Amino acid sequence: MRLRFFPLGVVVTLSLLAIVIALTATARSIAAPSAIPAWLQAHVGDSDGQISTVVLERARALYLKKVAQGAVTNPCYFAMDATRPGDMGNGVLGRRYYVVCEASQSFRAISSGHGGGRNLKGTADFSNGRRCSKNFGNAMDSELTAGGAYMTSEAKTSFKGFYRTGAKQDVAFQRTFIQFDGEGEAANARQRVIGGHAAQVLRGMCMRKNPNSSYADHDGLVPFGQLVDYAGGRSNGCTSWSPTDAQQIIAMVKDNPTTLYIYPESRDIAAVAQAAKSHSPSGQTPYWNASCLKEIGAPKFWPRKTLEPIIAQYKQDHPAPPPQPVPMCKGP
Repeated sequence: MRLRFFPLGVVVTLSLLAIVIALTATARSIAAPSAIPAWLQAHVGDSDGQISTVVLERARALYLKKVAQGAVTNPCYFAMDATRPGDMGNGVLGRRYYVVCEASQSFRAISSGHGGGRNLKGTADFSNGRRCSKNFGNAMDSELTAGGAYMTSEAKTSFKGFYRTGAKQDVAFQRTFIQFDGEGEAANARQRVIGGHAAQVLRGMCMRKNPNSSYADHDGLVPFGQLVDYAGGRSNGCTSWSPTDAQQIIAMVKDNPTTLYIYPESRDIAAVAQAAKSHSPSGQTPYWNASCLKEIGAPKFWPRKTLEPIIAQYKQDHPAPPPQPVPMCKGP
């Protein structure tokens, strides 16, 4: 057997080449998961039922980061595009909340409420209509949506009262709330009690005598109301879904947290507002749903350091009336 000896320079060159090849293979293996697969790419677009590119890219990057950190093992993740219309008209709701399960190649686009904001008359108007959101923010008591990175957390189920069905049966209404924990500008999500739940509430509350009920208070009274579904409306800043969708989503994340990315963040809002102000060509502006941008003119982000003092002063100038007892129900 003859041994071949290479000059030192050749050996070094071959060694470097081997290192480069190994690093390239490693880089490819790391980069591969971040490439959007073809089946999911087919759902990318700006039409209803599709997810816009920047929203998917950021939602996916957040999910992959949390998976790599070991914070998430859930096979699915969520995204929301709050620039899209919530109400398409004629009873049709816009689909702007996304459930992505890459392992099973499943993609769903569903409706979701947005933060209604508030109109502090004579002071500041940061309210939103039913269709499109113009105002966003992270201030306490602002009832605004704050974009950014979130993780789903614990589920809390609470009794809200009874309501009567068409069959004249009294049903206990219990609503489950999924707490969100946010990062960055959304870091005060828990403080703001921001999360997700079914878009249902009891209105017109009254009290009825029912001492045998496990929900009765010390006077033997239980609350009653009319069950209202507001899936096509606004929320107090939380993410709200139709009752059917809420049931499925809550089951997915109960004791199995995952990520939620909500678009837009304040940087996106500032960029779009600046583009609108300078009349930049539409092809050069950052992403915003075209129909809503035409309707709102330009979006605005209200930072907590600016808005919270305004809200606090308004509360001081307009103290809430003392709470009144819930009236007794009339009739049977």
